[in-house]
Amino acid sequence: MQHHIPVESLGPQGEAMAHAIASCVHCGFCLPACPTYKVLGEEMDSPRGRIFLMKEVLEGHLPYEQALPYIDRCLGCQACVPACPSGVPYGELLIPFRAHAEERRTYSMLGRLARLMVLQTLPFPWSFRWSVNMGKLAYPFRGLLPAKLRAMLDLLPAHLPKAHPLPELYPAKGPRRARVALLSGCVQQVLDPQINWATLRVLAENGVETIIPKHQNCCGALSMHTGAGGQARALARQNLRTFPQDVDAILTNAAGCGSGMKEYGLLFKGLAEEKAAAAFAGRVKDVSVFLDELGFKAPAALPKPLKAAYHDACHLAHAQGVQAAPRKLLKSIANLTLLEIPEGDMCCGSAGTYNLEQPALARELGRRKTRNILNTGAEAVIAGNIGCLTQIQSHLTKPLPVYHTMELLDRAYQVKS
Repeated sequence: MQHHIPVESLGPQGEAMAHAIASCVHCGFCLPACPTYKVLGEEMDSPRGRIFLMKEVLEGHLPYEQALPYIDRCLGCQACVPACPSGVPYGELLIPFRAHAEERRTYSMLGRLARLMVLQTLPFPWSFRWSVNMGKLAYPFRGLLPAKLRAMLDLLPAHLPKAHPLPELYPAKGPRRARVALLSGCVQQVLDPQINWATLRVLAENGVETIIPKHQNCCGALSMHTGAGGQARALARQNLRTFPQDVDAILTNAAGCGSGMKEYGLLFKGLAEEKAAAAFAGRVKDVSVFLDELGFKAPAALPKPLKAAYHDACHLAHAQGVQAAPRKLLKSIANLTLLEIPEGDMCCGSAGTYNLEQPALARELGRRKTRNILNTGAEAVIAGNIGCLTQIQSHLTKPLPVYHTMELLDRAYQVKS
């Protein structure tokens, strides 16, 4: 694809954006992989179409306001990346473009309020917990609110578990085989703090000592993937200062967080922190990958046979290329039958803040995902991302337990063999 993009005017990420655009040969292999194209059937709602739109905007042939509705509908799931024979690094175009467009976008008063609520609540556990409680008080009056705010209230959890703060260090069980640092996350701490505790126990069972840095904060992925680059860098800088270097790896148990932290090099491209950010990103691993590489201890059998559907979180399977490791860990559990989901590579519709910003499309994808899950005959659902677990649970028409990968491993380890 020929281009005449003013790279210099786009800042330090301009070269990566131009390279991504130039890599696209317009072949169309991405179309059947794209969830929004599958649902809407519109060329401009496909990766190929969006690349063309972004190219036209950056070259000055198309105003931002004509392209943004299509760019906004992109989930950022990156299912197009493994499907692309040309290896187009779509994320290296989409993320900087959204940040570039954000500086030029105009919002209505309601739109600005909704965005402010998202960016000032979700990345901060105390603020998120407070907002959920306030939202519950507002829920009886939801009929009086604009549609976008109603959609946000509809996603409120029925109840929040009590806060269960993590220690600064969780020792290994038996001889220490490794020492790691864990990102505790933001939304996950509020919605399901037991995921982190299960992760600590599983790591300990495998001889891993875990540090939980006290002054860490949100990884910045939510901000980064919605164009709030300044906030993303501010959050990431704190983590660059806070996480220790004398560990074997920096672990995450949320797919979106892991993907975001692996993009720190792109986030700080051309800035003073670029080298440190790239080195940090190179040490980030999903907990399932770390355990697989370390050589994990096989757990005992579950007390009863269980058939469970494993859902590939997009930012684990597509963005990080992690599919085999969690399956290997889960298949080591006797009495657990792992089921594959039809259209398993299709996003569930959570995608960070997507179900807040594009509620109709998110609902359609959530319903499609849960129909496919139920068609497997599964008795439970497993995934490696809190957003996916929440989205799937909210759309299941038949109540099924949902587990993080670490939670099911933790259950199996606690069974006496």
